Amino acid sequence: MNIDLLKRLCEMPGVPGREDRVRDLIQTEVADLFDDISVDPMGNLLCRRDADRADAPRIMLLCHMDEIGFLVSHIDDKGYLWVQPVGGFDPRNLFSRRVLVCTEDGDLKGVMNPGGKPVHISTAEDRKKVPEVGEFFIDTGLGLGAKDRVKVGDFVVMDEPFLTMGDTFVSKALDNRVACWLGIEAIRALGDGGRGAEIHVAFTCQEEVGLRGARTAAYAVRPDIGLGIDTTLACDTPGIPEKDATTRHGEGFGLHVRDSSFIADAGLVRDIAALAEAKGIPYQRTMLAAGGQDGAAAQQAAAGARAVGIVVGTRYIHTVTEMVHRTDLLAARDIIAAYLADFA
Repeated sequence: MNIDLLKRLCEMPGVPGREDRVRDLIQTEVADLFDDISVDPMGNLLCRRDADRADAPRIMLLCHMDEIGFLVSHIDDKGYLWVQPVGGFDPRNLFSRRVLVCTEDGDLKGVMNPGGKPVHISTAEDRKKVPEVGEFFIDTGLGLGAKDRVKVGDFVVMDEPFLTMGDTFVSKALDNRVACWLGIEAIRALGDGGRGAEIHVAFTCQEEVGLRGARTAAYAVRPDIGLGIDTTLACDTPGIPEKDATTRHGEGFGLHVRDSSFIADAGLVRDIAALAEAKGIPYQRTMLAAGGQDGAAAQQAAAGARAVGIVVGTRYIHTVTEMVHRTDLLAARDIIAAYLADFA
């Protein structure tokens, strides 16, 4: 299992609209895996593996590159950085965070905190308040010197290392570098198989702000079948009712049936479930009441496509402690490769 690749993907900074470094890493990694590789005007990395016949179905994997983060919106007269989010944050997870400020001239370390009093001089009432995202600022330690190093539009990510803990992997940006890893490793596992289909793997941009890159990529490819590769919730943790767990760690990949952006094709759900059972690949059906993923863009592109999601349950999602289970990650890789290999 290529854990080093997953680590490099997760630790590489790249927020919506600033995916360049992640794209460059992937482009180097996949150079020998595809027959054609290009970058579209949105910044999507489009990779194609040709079929051995002209009438082959066109299958598209959509794997978004961006992680949630921030763009610098203001630098005040004391050198503090103020930011706007690109992606969904719960402000309860932003207190006292180390961050990386990514500029054209190099990266800066910083710390993120909300305005207000520290514990020693705050009241009990003060400590009950949860600040809004817009109340958090970044201190680079440079004071006014920050104005010489940082520009409005530079981006910020959380600064935390990738960890292996037992049978799990913990990192920021597992949503959705997991999918980038799967888009690479499933094609590696496929080897010379699957030439009965034209396979497109799109490493897409700006998913966290509305599936933007996937919409343009899917319109360009016009797939017959779209596989939305992503993370989903694993709420199998204390304090959450069983009915809301979504997935459970170690029970296999998620066969994604529905969320607020799309309803999966019932035939594809049946086919992939039957294939997983025949191959002994563990899986669990999953639905989300809210949220969306790139499979919806494939389903709705041009004249439309059949679409389904292949997802990996993730604990503590949209935090720096996102956690996935080795079993689930390998199961997702294996079902993607097995499905593509069926097109012989």
